[in-house]
Amino acid sequence: MTMMKYDQVSIASVASVDAPHRITSAWMEEQLAPTMQRLGIRPNLLEQLSGIKARRWWDPETSYSDAATLAARKAIEEAGVDPSQLGILINTSVCRDYVEPSTACLVHGNLGLHPSCMNFDLGNACLGFINGMDVAANMIERGQIDYAIIVDGEGSRYVQESTMARLLAPDCDEPTFRAAFATLTLGSGAAAMVLGRSELVPGGHRYVGSVNMAATQHCRLCYAQTDSMWTDTKALLMGGLQLAGQTWGYAREAMGWSPEGIDQFVIHQVSKVHTEQLAALCKLPQDRIHRLFPEYGNIGPAGLPVVLSKVAEEGRLSAGQRVALMGIGSGLNCTMGEVVW
Repeated sequence: MTMMKYDQVSIASVASVDAPHRITSAWMEEQLAPTMQRLGIRPNLLEQLSGIKARRWWDPETSYSDAATLAARKAIEEAGVDPSQLGILINTSVCRDYVEPSTACLVHGNLGLHPSCMNFDLGNACLGFINGMDVAANMIERGQIDYAIIVDGEGSRYVQESTMARLLAPDCDEPTFRAAFATLTLGSGAAAMVLGRSELVPGGHRYVGSVNMAATQHCRLCYAQTDSMWTDTKALLMGGLQLAGQTWGYAREAMGWSPEGIDQFVIHQVSKVHTEQLAALCKLPQDRIHRLFPEYGNIGPAGLPVVLSKVAEEGRLSAGQRVALMGIGSGLNCTMGEVVW
């Protein structure tokens, strides 16, 4: 187990931006009806198994860096921080405009940040955002920078359109369909967070720290390219739950967590099955879990900060409450962190 603790780091703001187009699971199944009927796959399978009624798509011309920039501008404005004070920008998105330059570089340029503001991409599947928080928090804790911004822009339109086209091919068989099934649960959105030295962020929300664990024997259960994703859904779920259970145990020991002692559980959103089984495994109170997936699907690493921003916007957080951030990414890696609101 790896553990990190911080005394001087606070969240100044967390913001999210929804992609504009609502794409229903029913519509996706209408497009796939010829293959589903030929293979004898029952209707409404996508929504029934995943609990996802819809997800969002960006306009075709909206790039991932554009989406991340929208969220970054919103977070900077809400933080009330002069952009020239930002010491680092970390982009954590799975989706990227190019192999190079980095998406962080593009967002940095869009925002017109100071040349002294370091910028780079950090990738770790759906765990990237909270990993980015830890990298930035360590720099703030050491006094290397005063403020940091973590950004993420995800888009599922291209990979889902490409996947549906392949699944409609006459040679598509049932194993191929099931291996691509999880791709249809993905969503689009953007998020950003400004972190700062606590003494500079009056009214901020202290980032206490995190615990981290890996189970890389499962590294080939989910793998993706820009136009496809192939997943052993059952094995990934079982491996992920086992790792999450172990990480939860360490968080209880190292950070004094208990189901009753945490006021809100901000969980990376994958599906209904994942959320319900994780809650049952860790005995989490259902009324303290905000469910994003029914309307937004799995937004990858943006999912966790999007949930946090929406919980805050809905007024479900008050000063002093303990918030658990619980993330897992294919590979497998798991991080659980705490914020005192």
